[in-house]
Amino acid sequence: MNFKYFLCLCLFSFLKLSAQSVVKSPDGKLKVSVLISNGTPLYSITYNDKIFLENSPLGLKTNVGDFSTGLSLKSELNQNKIDETYQLPNIKQSKVHYEANEAIFSFTKENKPAIDIIFRVSNNNVAFKYKIHPQKDIISCVVEEEASGFLLPQGTTTFLCPQSKPMTGYARSAPSYETTYSLDDVMGKNGMGEGYTFPCLFKVNNNGWVLISETGVDGNYCGSRLIGREKGLYTIGFPMEGENNGNGTTAPGIPLPGETPWRTITIGETLNPLVETTIPFDLVKPKYKASKEYQYTKGTWSWIMKMDNNTTFPVQKQYIDFSAALGYETILVDALWDTQIGKDKIAELAEYARTKNVGLYLWYNSNGYWNDAPQGPRGKMDNATIRRQEMAWMKSIGVKGIKVDFFGGDKQVTMKLYEDILTDANDFGLMVIFHGCTLPRGWERMYPNYAASEAVLASENLHFGQASCDNEARNAATHTFIRNTVGSMDFGGSALNKFYNSDNIPNKGSKRMTSDVFALATAVLFQSGVQHFALAPNNLTDAPDWAINFMKEVPTTWDEVRFLEGYPGKYVVFARRKGNKWYIAGVNAQKETIKLKLKLPMIASGTALKYYSDDENLNGKVETIKLKNNKEVEIKIPNNGGVLLLN
Repeated sequence: MNFKYFLCLCLFSFLKLSAQSVVKSPDGKLKVSVLISNGTPLYSITYNDKIFLENSPLGLKTNVGDFSTGLSLKSELNQNKIDETYQLPNIKQSKVHYEANEAIFSFTKENKPAIDIIFRVSNNNVAFKYKIHPQKDIISCVVEEEASGFLLPQGTTTFLCPQSKPMTGYARSAPSYETTYSLDDVMGKNGMGEGYTFPCLFKVNNNGWVLISETGVDGNYCGSRLIGREKGLYTIGFPMEGENNGNGTTAPGIPLPGETPWRTITIGETLNPLVETTIPFDLVKPKYKASKEYQYTKGTWSWIMKMDNNTTFPVQKQYIDFSAALGYETILVDALWDTQIGKDKIAELAEYARTKNVGLYLWYNSNGYWNDAPQGPRGKMDNATIRRQEMAWMKSIGVKGIKVDFFGGDKQVTMKLYEDILTDANDFGLMVIFHGCTLPRGWERMYPNYAASEAVLASENLHFGQASCDNEARNAATHTFIRNTVGSMDFGGSALNKFYNSDNIPNKGSKRMTSDVFALATAVLFQSGVQHFALAPNNLTDAPDWAINFMKEVPTTWDEVRFLEGYPGKYVVFARRKGNKWYIAGVNAQKETIKLKLKLPMIASGTALKYYSDDENLNGKVETIKLKNNKEVEIKIPNNGGVLLLN
């Protein structure tokens, strides 16, 4: 479609409407209007009668028909009420009650069934997907283009992560969702020329916030991105041709009848609904049964401080002892263990770990043939026969999980590899972490043994350069509002070393600019059911006792989250609940110290709170305070500092 033509069409569409229907949220505040204008399907969204999305395009172009123009909307509307409950231990809320109103809009072309557009509208969330019908005897198709768009009102500002160009970055392994967000930027840009990675955050003037993403992507479709157009329009983009060294198609193939993944739009007058949304998980179902009861655990890993040359038997044994001393259940043995330790010694290491009640996660390269990352084990996870043999060996020695790295693409063939790895790993009782990878899209519920994904500029960059350390607080106050809202984020942080080197030696390597309280706060702010923290054995003696003791007891799974205060890239304060215990955590990236009065209605007046705070020099302390009768507490957070309150 010519996008200038589309914008003109939107401007005058109110003059030529042939059909319009409205779907409301259960509370009636969120309204989606679906209409046809000159054969083109459009939709718009209001919340409390304020416009959040203007008339935006819908439709698909396939190799069996163009279902974006020349359509007619059937008069009958199939509507359903959705009322479901489910439990999931490894997301932001352990017990979820999902209520939504569903409407199925059926479109014909030349008097024949073409597509259905299925909308689900829950409080603060809109989701839609497409169902394509068979065309005569044709029961398979390729989706060549998705016309779906999001037209934001003028004056909207953006908080976006640009998509990398393909086959760039380390060992030609991009894109891997590891670029820097632009914050409070204007519309009308397109990142580095290739659009933006999900999720995408927008501030709609003084009306509120919009978070756009997708969920339910598996081996039956590709991952998508958002392409920036003119005058506030963003459209769905499929993977780039050059991804994965050119292997695989950019356009997904589906059987007919067949459905696309869900596009999700979360809307709030404040940031609370975005931080607290469970929409990525509400819309999907488990794809298989768990082969065992998986455990969500804490662990340590040597690589973040000691790098490649310390993936050796003595160092990994030291980290097993370190995890045991912390009461942690795992260690992550990172890259090059295949050559620097070997399988026989890994089996010995696993047996030693078992005596300490510690299990192993083993790192693997995803390659293959699609980038140049040389670290081993390589060429195992991309081959089904070899992969299953490897997993059988891991099960035989008691390995708990794997970390698979260096994917670099969103094509359907790559999504199928993610799914195949997860499915095979479940057969052998292994949990899976992905790095150098795509965004998880509802995978915590879809795949019972899925642990977490990186898909963010994570802790390794703190080791690699001072600039990342200088921006650590800014990034922490960004990821909590964007990346981590839609899925588990394996950041690998909470370092207590002052310097990123093997022995915490001053003036060697990059220097951590944030406080110890900041490090503890991110252990609460960053949500992931499995965590491998950037702690080091020397922290048992060179870090404050109160810091080590907190890291020993901090949970990795949560029952509830509440947004309290914050602004993306500036500062953030969340409350997370585990059982009856609340953890209030915050960090500050602004130059000036912030002073806040926090309302804590979920905690009884007079309750004694353990209060971790920083002074202006980032020296931390712990004291006990009592919650006032008005359930209000006053806190201060200096630049690069943190705060914690525990009941």
